[in-house]
Amino acid sequence: MAAGDNERAAIGAGAMRKAMWRIIPLILVAYLFAYLDRVNVSFAATDMNADLGFSATVYGLGGGLFFLGYALFEIPSNLLLVRFGARQWIARIMVTWGLLSAGMMFVSNAEQFYILRFLLGVAEAGFYPGVIYYFSSWFPPCHRSRAVSRFYIAVPLASLVMGAVSGWLLDLDGTAGLAGWQWLFLAQGLPTVLVGLAVLAWLPDRPATVSWLTPAERDWIEEELAREQRQMGAPSGHNILAALANPRVQLNAALSFLLIGANITFTLSAPMVLPATGGLDRDAVGWIVSVGGILGTLAMLWLGLEADRRSDRFIYAFWCTVIIAVTYAVIGLGGPGLVIVLAYLAFATVGPSVQMLLSSAWTDVMTKAELAVGAAAINTIAQIGAFVTPYAFGKLRDGTGSFDAGLYAIAAMASGSAALIWVLRQQVQNREAQPAAM
Repeated sequence: MAAGDNERAAIGAGAMRKAMWRIIPLILVAYLFAYLDRVNVSFAATDMNADLGFSATVYGLGGGLFFLGYALFEIPSNLLLVRFGARQWIARIMVTWGLLSAGMMFVSNAEQFYILRFLLGVAEAGFYPGVIYYFSSWFPPCHRSRAVSRFYIAVPLASLVMGAVSGWLLDLDGTAGLAGWQWLFLAQGLPTVLVGLAVLAWLPDRPATVSWLTPAERDWIEEELAREQRQMGAPSGHNILAALANPRVQLNAALSFLLIGANITFTLSAPMVLPATGGLDRDAVGWIVSVGGILGTLAMLWLGLEADRRSDRFIYAFWCTVIIAVTYAVIGLGGPGLVIVLAYLAFATVGPSVQMLLSSAWTDVMTKAELAVGAAAINTIAQIGAFVTPYAFGKLRDGTGSFDAGLYAIAAMASGSAALIWVLRQQVQNREAQPAAM
């Protein structure tokens, strides 16, 4: 029996090693460009706002409109992904958002800024929950946090890339008659189209369709995924309303509204907040963001591994969120530049990992039948938070003349999210303890 278990474990390890190498690098690059195209406006903001006469409210509304477009088309996009397949749909998403992101260079007024940011969100809608759904057909629970963390490091890596190259691109101001912020959008948008074509060519559809897995390895993946569904039990239904009625889906959605709204708002504003609160210049901000990207990447890889080992993603998500709330409050209070830098680096270290931990735990609260719609529903509510909060943050900045009130507000949002994560953890633990009690 022991020999058979060892042989099966070796087969599983081989299957996962192959799947990781064949899938993760391509998804990582895709999400890296997705995140660059989503938040590169934060580095363009200072010069773009000055050139085009945008107030903090205009910028906040335009920055948030991306997430409104994303939210409105999230569920339809994920349903179409299930219908057409992840490979084709993710490639479609990337090609369209790459072209739209590059098109941001042509913005000349607030209305065009609003329209393009909204369309960019429509184009990208469904990418992240679609990847989570796709991973549920490849990676069993004991490997899923590692799989998610190894592609989600694209978020801190994007900070590293933006911090390193955005200053250089902005310094191209005047080259070929283009402003620096126009070069930024062009240089970070067009490569996304090429990555989309690579996804279409090389992303594998399902374990059953690839030749690089042995029959035993394909069987192992199918058996492990089937075991997961048996442990989850039968879904209450197979439709949109059934997924939305799941209380744990609703709880995930509520905490994501608060947390993603706060985190995205700070990410979109950090290149402006750090100089205002810590007296840092543009080059210093770029290097600090890059260092934060390195720290965030290392933390995410470690947290993904530890969460799988402990089979408890929620406790790590809780403490990371507490740290995020504290950092917002510290930056709002102001102080010496070193204090502001350390607070930002604390945020950059743990901030990207929270969503990785929470989304890799979606399969702990939803069956496969509920996942496509449930994940999209959670992400939809999260994106509404990411639309509303930057606009409110900009209004507070224009109304008070400083970022302090907005920083205190997002600190309160992060604190509320931490409390809801704790409640969700207790619910999942209680559910898992019920069979043992019987």
